[in-house]
Amino acid sequence: MAVYKAGTRLKSAVCSSELMIVVAPARDVTLTCGGAPVIALADEAPGGAVDPAHKNGTQMGKRYTNAEGDIEILCTKPGEGSLAVDGTALEVKGAKPLPSSD
Repeated sequence: MAVYKAGTRLKSAVCSSELMIVVAPARDVTLTCGGAPVIALADEAPGGAVDPAHKNGTQMGKRYTNAEGDIEILCTKPGEGSLAVDGTALEVKGAKPLPSSD
């Protein structure tokens, strides 16, 4: 478990995904990509395979968040592993609707 702060750059240990924390939770969380804990961008990936249950992939430029909205992650490089916090999958954050111009 780790406490992340906004601006932290991370990468997957099992696929090519690279991430940046946009909104950080105020609590300890376990952030995984492809079923394995993420590592610092500068660290060397230990390798391994993506867990088939966590193989939905990440999309470049998309933001991922949880139901509570207390964590938001920007994908800066796509990969085949999907993101999860404490075992709960993160979803792509939808765009905010524009106000109507009546």
